Amino acid sequence: MEEHSIPFTALEIWFRGGSNLDREGKRGAVNLMTATLEEGSGDLDARQFQAAREGLAASFDFEAYDDAVAVSATMLTENRDAAVDLLRQALVEPRFDQDAIDRVRGQVLSIIASDAQDPSTIAGDTWMAEAFPGHPYGSSINGTAESVQGLTREDILQARQDTLVKGRVYVAAVGDITPDELGKLLDTLLGDLPQDGPALPSEVAPKLDGGTTVVDYPTPQASALFGQRGLRRDDPDYFAAYVLNHILGGGGFESRLMDEVREKRGLTYGIGTVLVDKDYTDLWLGSVASDNRTIGQAIDLVREIWADVAANGVTEEELQAAKTYITGEYPLRFDGNAEIAGILVGMQMIGLPPEYVVNRNSYIEAVTMDDIKRVASELMDPDHLHVVVVGQPEGLDGGAAPAVATDAAAATPSAGAAVAAPEPAEAATP
Repeated sequence: MEEHSIPFTALEIWFRGGSNLDREGKRGAVNLMTATLEEGSGDLDARQFQAAREGLAASFDFEAYDDAVAVSATMLTENRDAAVDLLRQALVEPRFDQDAIDRVRGQVLSIIASDAQDPSTIAGDTWMAEAFPGHPYGSSINGTAESVQGLTREDILQARQDTLVKGRVYVAAVGDITPDELGKLLDTLLGDLPQDGPALPSEVAPKLDGGTTVVDYPTPQASALFGQRGLRRDDPDYFAAYVLNHILGGGGFESRLMDEVREKRGLTYGIGTVLVDKDYTDLWLGSVASDNRTIGQAIDLVREIWADVAANGVTEEELQAAKTYITGEYPLRFDGNAEIAGILVGMQMIGLPPEYVVNRNSYIEAVTMDDIKRVASELMDPDHLHVVVVGQPEGLDGGAAPAVATDAAAATPSAGAAVAAPEPAEAATP
């Protein structure tokens, strides 16, 4: 998207695969590699690299997710060639000095130790581990303390070789740049990367039945993650499911769950749900926290509301309010070059055409009460809504499973965090 009124460009480069491509026994390698990319390149050590970047008034950000490695950059037009050369060095000629690897490894281990004591993260990691045993989605992208301690420089180099490949790249550019200029820029930036990498994971469905898993953890407030299967992003009923989720738990204080669980009964400060559309699975997740003495009541109420909406749908008033909010907030997402670039690259990764941004609100407006009722009855599955509770809950019904131990939590958005903060490619839609 060209916008020449301000002399700078925002660039988003996403490589499909992400931490799903961690090799066996090397969990956390892609995450550690990505976090170390800016720690020196070519003839520049970590400090010199940062000084060069700051001298160009450029911004680089490298992030690992389950399904992608994301590179974000902003640069002034007058410094664009030099900034691209520096970014190319980071991608093609990273130094991966041992002292830099060890420094970043220490930061990751600190996050692992901290998050292993966070009830909401433990709940998310436990839910995913039970839902996806043996699949990359079933473990933290950060790895465990043991796996991260064992990673070598050769493992980091292999992770870069596996993930930063031209055959799986998606690009969006917004700002003071033409298509011809972008083409030449990408030839320079990505031309020396390998063409392809190892095979991507296969599709996987969550392997969870209904019921409750309790993780015994000494905390006065229990945290719970609940969820079931979701809906593919390309399903014709996806927009109806999106509106339904907004009504159920995605609409903040306007949602059914917030009204019933917080406003009417005071069982929590907050509760929410989200459709999580990953490359190889689709989920419908929600989270809630409450005192150990009341978390059982909150979960029972969630199950009741889930079953009621599945059986009876929603009201016309709820539907119209949701459509008004969803269509009204959409234009507010396009409030900067970097934000627009993030949306455009996310659209590409899930196969949406450029005209989607023009037509999107009409898809929301087209959702009817019949659509909502059909999707609620077909998709909502109260019998298979699985709940993980971390704490020492009282009064839980539904056959709690034995307490389980969990590995460390993720440094980037995990299952639990995804309820509040989807990955950018997910957040860009619908």
